[in-house]
Amino acid sequence: MGKGGNKGEGAAEREATMPTFSWEEIQKHNLRTDKWLVIDRKVYNITEWSLRHPGGQRVIGHYAGEDATDVFHAFHPNLKFVRKFLKPLLIGELAPEEPSQDRGKNSQVTEDFRVLRKTAEDMNLFKANHVFFLLHLAHIIALESIAWFTIFYFGNGWIPTLITAFVLATSQAQAGWLQHDYGHLSVYRKSMWNHIAHKFIIGHLKGASANWWNHRHFQHHAKPNIFQKDPDVNMLHTFVLGEWQPIEYGKKKLKYLPYNHQHEYFFLIGPPLLIPVYFQYQIIMTMIVRKDWVDLAWAISYYTRYFVTYIPFYGILGALLFLNFIRFLESHWFVWVTQMNHIVMEIDQEPYRDWFSSQLSATCNVEQSFFNDWFSGHLNFQIEHHLFPTMPRHNLHKVAPLVKSLCAKHGIEYQEKPLLRALLDIIRSLKKSGELWLDAYLHK
Repeated sequence: MGKGGNKGEGAAEREATMPTFSWEEIQKHNLRTDKWLVIDRKVYNITEWSLRHPGGQRVIGHYAGEDATDVFHAFHPNLKFVRKFLKPLLIGELAPEEPSQDRGKNSQVTEDFRVLRKTAEDMNLFKANHVFFLLHLAHIIALESIAWFTIFYFGNGWIPTLITAFVLATSQAQAGWLQHDYGHLSVYRKSMWNHIAHKFIIGHLKGASANWWNHRHFQHHAKPNIFQKDPDVNMLHTFVLGEWQPIEYGKKKLKYLPYNHQHEYFFLIGPPLLIPVYFQYQIIMTMIVRKDWVDLAWAISYYTRYFVTYIPFYGILGALLFLNFIRFLESHWFVWVTQMNHIVMEIDQEPYRDWFSSQLSATCNVEQSFFNDWFSGHLNFQIEHHLFPTMPRHNLHKVAPLVKSLCAKHGIEYQEKPLLRALLDIIRSLKKSGELWLDAYLHK
């Protein structure tokens, strides 16, 4: 009887044995209609699930056919909750003889980075200081109050109007950094509370869409500076970036614009137009086309509040022009801060590096100071933010020495610059790419 029971258990175990797959087989499943990926050596079929993925189907699809262990841990603070969704998708595991990393990625760098992440967890660096974020929200509300009081007390003349516009642009920029924190789930332990706060801040304080931001920004984090995968380097033929793209455009004699002058026309169509024209149109159309009525309701609450506040001072047309001037100012702030960390770095096709190396190749830091931290929303620690996107921003400076040490160990460049140099490097980078395009256009 005992033997019979053991045989039954053995048979059950054999029936429950998971299928095993090679990397060669897994990498075939990287199509739009057929997607597998690997997390902790387990193989998952995400083809159907990707359509329901809260972060959008593209961000998870960008890792089809690859090991997604580190990006999975980077994006999901509540692993126990998320694993419930993974269980039905499990179809097998890597064959024992297969390495954990695909495409010859550096396994030692990966192992050391995971030790670093565990050290950061043990140091409680993923625990948020709620007072910090409440004070940040309070100073945004204070700026909006000061803006209204300036017009109310001093009238709607040119000087009070300009002062108010700069104050409101500052509040909008700071609200942008704050929504970024909640969008990355870096404030509250429960994702639901982060999502609620995110919708309130990006919707009611900025008139934008949380879902639009999530689907766009998470792709950027998953594959930064990778053409076809990072929407932030999809410039719609307006600019050529990095070294590969300008040479390819030049060889193919593509000249949508005079790219050798892109470092000059950047000042005309880059910072001035991104938010008031491109983003504003894209956000509104995305909410309507996707029937995202919750985000649309939050956005309407922002516009209602704004126009009720400023139409009495400027009229309908004046308030509309005033709003676009505020966004014109904010757009300059946003573009310079976000591009100083990325556009100057490597921008190319998929190199298939490990998570740590891929983030270091696409990001750089700006020196720490109270002003730089505030001005950039702590995105002067772009390297650490990309490695640990759910880490509260006030802790990024604490993990930076550990990251520097790991870079030194493996000979990986860790770039950190003064603020002014980082801003000037944007223009230098555009100029260099434009010259590469012209040379290829004329001589290749």
